Amino acid sequence: MNDPAPTQPSKNPFVRFLAALGPAIITASVVLGPGSILANSTMGANYGYQMAWLLVIAVCLMIGMTALSTRLGVVMDKTIGEEIAHRAGRPLAVLTGVTIFLIASCFQFSNNLGVLAAIEPFHDGTSKAIPIGLLALVNGTALAALFLARDLYKYIENLMKILVGLMVCGFIGNLIMAQPSMSGILQGFIPSLPEGTFETILPKRGVNDTFKPVIAMIGTTFSIAAAYYQSYLVQQKGWTIKDYRSGIIDTLTGIGMLGLISLVIMCTASAAFYGKPIVSQLTDAAAFAKQLEPSFGPGAKYLFCAGIFAGAISSFLVNALIGGAMMSDGCGMGGRMEDRGVRIFTSIALLMGFAVASYIIIKEQKPVNLIIFAQGATVIGGPLVACVLIWLALQSDLKPKISNRLIIIALIGMLFTFFAALRTALSVYYQLTPDS
Repeated sequence: MNDPAPTQPSKNPFVRFLAALGPAIITASVVLGPGSILANSTMGANYGYQMAWLLVIAVCLMIGMTALSTRLGVVMDKTIGEEIAHRAGRPLAVLTGVTIFLIASCFQFSNNLGVLAAIEPFHDGTSKAIPIGLLALVNGTALAALFLARDLYKYIENLMKILVGLMVCGFIGNLIMAQPSMSGILQGFIPSLPEGTFETILPKRGVNDTFKPVIAMIGTTFSIAAAYYQSYLVQQKGWTIKDYRSGIIDTLTGIGMLGLISLVIMCTASAAFYGKPIVSQLTDAAAFAKQLEPSFGPGAKYLFCAGIFAGAISSFLVNALIGGAMMSDGCGMGGRMEDRGVRIFTSIALLMGFAVASYIIIKEQKPVNLIIFAQGATVIGGPLVACVLIWLALQSDLKPKISNRLIIIALIGMLFTFFAALRTALSVYYQLTPDS
């Protein structure tokens, strides 16, 4: 009996483009979550187009770190966790895995709340059962996919393509309605900082931290944990060094899409809200969606909410997977999606996020101690992951050698993670200590 003929590649350029997208579209999707949407909206509403140049820098850092992780994934025989354990001992692998797992788990509740932000403008908020029921459904679906999907990687990759497409349609639709200033956007690529922002480059007790939104925007675009996970996705895809050129194109396309959508969100918020008194009321993504309606009609609200929903769902399972995979791999239980340890720890991350989000809905208050704990874990996690990636890249037995250009970009990214960790540490210290 003859084997079936191999599937011929489509002649349609758009279909070929979609088929070529791979691990980086998953990496971009987890970064484009509720936090990124809110950070870029806030930047546009508060500072107009003036911070577009910083967004470009953040995207370049993300491209460089993701490309480095891709290169490690195709040249290493083992997963990063196993490489760390082999070269430096299991304790460092466990520390790396536990740290990232705690960060992912603690902030998983924000992805749950992001789902609710997409529907908040459409209900009166009097019932607590409806949002909790919706979150139970979303988390249950994610758990079912985690344990029942035959090829979880392929399922996630295809889902992310759909969700990114939904974000593109939703946010670009808003941009068209907002009609931003092209000259203003172009001027935004010229480096400058708003007046008074630089004075709080490090937070000060009792002083309004005007630089915090800048750090939030860069930090939600340049996600070191998501870049770290890229090596796992590359190995899950089965790529080798022969696929590295395709991997670079994939990285440029996927992370470039992240940058484009982020810029679109920033420009829309700038055109709609910059310089208006309403800015002080824009405290979350749902508020942005509601305030678009008076200016551009109900269609703008629906499009923005569709984008929020796609962003929250795209981050939902992958964020938990990052934590689960790092924890499992660090403990020597495997780092592939089908490994039992990954599924167990990912399930724990999902359930923790659901439990905290439900608590917030019922008690109507945020868990301050948990947020402080997550911030503390970030102080350790960001620099640790950046150092591990660069340390692995400098190993002399890796063939072929990793280029100096990638290492230099990674070093710049590492410096930013140390700076962000310092700011976070100071903020946590000010929160925990009384005024002097």
